[in-house]
Amino acid sequence: MDFSSATAQRRLVIVGFLIVPLTLLAVFSLYPFFQLIWFSLTDWNGLSPDKTFVGLDNYHRILIEDRALLRPLINSGYYFIGSLMQLALATYFAVILSRGLPASNMFRMILFLPFVLNSVAVSIIFRDFLQLDGGLDALMTLVGLGDYTRQWVQDPDIVKWSLVFASIWRYLGFMLLITYGALQAVPVDQYEAARIEGASEWQQFRFITFPTIAPILGLQIILATVGSLEVFDVPFLITGGANGTKTFIMATLEEAFEFRRVGLAAAMSIILLSIVMVVIVLQRLLFQRGAVT
Repeated sequence: MDFSSATAQRRLVIVGFLIVPLTLLAVFSLYPFFQLIWFSLTDWNGLSPDKTFVGLDNYHRILIEDRALLRPLINSGYYFIGSLMQLALATYFAVILSRGLPASNMFRMILFLPFVLNSVAVSIIFRDFLQLDGGLDALMTLVGLGDYTRQWVQDPDIVKWSLVFASIWRYLGFMLLITYGALQAVPVDQYEAARIEGASEWQQFRFITFPTIAPILGLQIILATVGSLEVFDVPFLITGGANGTKTFIMATLEEAFEFRRVGLAAAMSIILLSIVMVVIVLQRLLFQRGAVT
C-alpha cells in the first residue's frame, strides 16, 4: 500500500487510534462474554481444569426444573416501584430548584450528597439506622410516634420496603442531577409567554416542561429498570439476603462462590443479561413511538 497519499495516511491514523480501544474491548469485554457463554454450557465448579459440556441443562434447570432460582427476580419489582417513586421525587425537586429559589444551591448539594458517598458506608449507616432501637426508632419516639416503631429489617412484611427506602435515598441525587440538567434546556421565554397567557404552574409543567424532558425521563426509566434488576450492595450489606431480600445477583454469586456451581451461575448471568437487553429494546421502541409523550 502506498502511504504517501493523504487518504492512505488518514486511514493509517484512524486505524492506529482504533487499535488500542478495540484491543481493550476484545480483551476485557468480548472475550469474557464468550467465555461466560461457554461456562454456562458446562458443569464447571470454578476450580477443576475439567469442564464437562452439558449443553442447555443449566438453562433447563433454571427455567423449568428449579424455579426457586428465579424467585429472587420478584424482589426486583419492589426496587422498580421504588425507582419510579425516586424519579417522581427527583423531577419534583428538580423543577422546584430550577426556579432559582433562595439557598437552591445548598439544597442541591444536600440532595446530591448521598450519591457521592461510598455505597458501603451508606449501607452500614442504614443498617444501624433501621435496627431495632436504632436511629429511626429513636427519631419516631422523639416526635411522638413511638407506638408505630417496627422491626424494620427483621419483619419480612416490611423489610423489602425498608431496603427500597434506603435505595431511594442513595440514588435520588443521581436522578435529580440528570433531570435538573435537562430542565436547563427549557427556554425561559416559553414560561414567560405562558404566564402572560394565564397558564398555571401545572399547565406550564404539562405543556412546556414535561415534553422537553420526556426523552430524559425515558432514559431514566431504562436506567431504573436495569438498576432494579442488578441491585446488590444495599440488600447484601444491610440484611445479607435474609428475610426474603435476596436479589438475583446475590443468588448468582451464591451459586458461583458458595456452592461452586459456576456453570449454573454463568447461565443465570446470561438469563439476566437477556432480560436486561429485552427490557432495553422494548422501552426504546416505546419511547421512539412517542409512548412517553
